[in-house]
Amino acid sequence: MFPSSSSETSRDRWADEPPAAGGAAPSAGPAVENDERSRSGGPRRLRRGGSPRRPDEALDGDDEEETEPPVEVRRQLSLAIAGFAALLGLGLVLGAHTSGPDHRLPFTVVVLTVQVLFVLAWTMVTRPPALAVVLGVGAVTALVADVVAIRSAEARLGPLLYVAIGGVLVAILGQLVRRVDRVRVTDSLRTTATIVFGVVAFATLIVLSRIPAGTQAIAVCLTAGAVAIAVARATDAVAAWPRLAPQVPRGAAGVVGGAMVGTLVGAVLGSYLVTPFTPTRAAIIGLAAAVVAVLADLAVSYAEAGRLMAGELPTVWAARHVQGPLGGFALAAPAAYLMCRLLL
Repeated sequence: MFPSSSSETSRDRWADEPPAAGGAAPSAGPAVENDERSRSGGPRRLRRGGSPRRPDEALDGDDEEETEPPVEVRRQLSLAIAGFAALLGLGLVLGAHTSGPDHRLPFTVVVLTVQVLFVLAWTMVTRPPALAVVLGVGAVTALVADVVAIRSAEARLGPLLYVAIGGVLVAILGQLVRRVDRVRVTDSLRTTATIVFGVVAFATLIVLSRIPAGTQAIAVCLTAGAVAIAVARATDAVAAWPRLAPQVPRGAAGVVGGAMVGTLVGAVLGSYLVTPFTPTRAAIIGLAAAVVAVLADLAVSYAEAGRLMAGELPTVWAARHVQGPLGGFALAAPAAYLMCRLLL
């Protein structure tokens, strides 16, 4: 008997036919898949979410990104900060002129008031761990530094340096008590040291008032610093240009102009003071104080912008805006002492 099916049935019935005249023979399943891949531009890469992404989609996403507009400059606020800096400098200069060989208590009260204001402003803005401990240590350190500045045998900065280091160590030990605060001690070490050293820096003015020609140096340096900050802030209220950063409402014209005007004011004061002051020496001293003060004020503005960009909630309104001038005068005080020792 013959088999029911022929042996030719297992063969492909299209194998013996010639290819079509218009091109290649029809392809099987795998070839169709390759054709689809070639039309789609190659294999798709998967996103992290699982959906494929094409290069044209990435280009569309880049086009949708827009640059953020610069932060608006609040003119009334800038003028208010300029007025506060001018009043603060005037109060310190007038207080320095009330100081005498056996009559330094009024000036010490003025300095202590500024120190307490500095501690309150910087602590409320930066909010270090164990805030109450840092606040108390800062106030006590301010009082101890003022007493040491008055009672020390020689008018030097060495005893004040020891007071500052001791204050930082006590504040850190206080932050290590609670477990919640202990975790943040390393991150807040710079903030704690800035608060304590800034408080002690104001006591430098008391030491400087005990040096011959120190009161005149305080007048030149603090006046130059106050004028520099006030002019810089007032210029920002009129034209904050060119912007130093989109997130910082400050302009380079105010920073440079403030330092220049502060130097000019120092030189003018030097022409009216007696020896060893000269316009040249007073200009150099005023330049150092003005640059230090205006740069410290600018650094505070950058720090505030960084906190806002990091998502931190704004703190007390008044503390945030007086922080810059207070920081500027805190750095101008030791700068005045050093320039007095070097040039006078």
